[in-house]
Amino acid sequence: MAVEKAIASSSLAEVVDRILDKGVVIDAWVRISLVGIELLAIEARVVVASVETYLKYAEAIGLTATASAA
Repeated sequence: MAVEKAIASSSLAEVVDRILDKGVVIDAWVRISLVGIELLAIEARVVVASVETYLKYAEAIGLTATASAA
């Protein structure tokens, strides 16, 4: 049993390492309207990555001024 727990925790560590290395972006956009009148608009972007990964991709898409200001 102890060996299985060690394997499970190492695979969890590998998953967290991969997420921080590659990054995950969740982009959501919601608009609620009634009879053509927009009542509510929500836009959200969640980025989970290491700072190094975020800055690397921010530079690649031209957000370096925004990334360095944050």
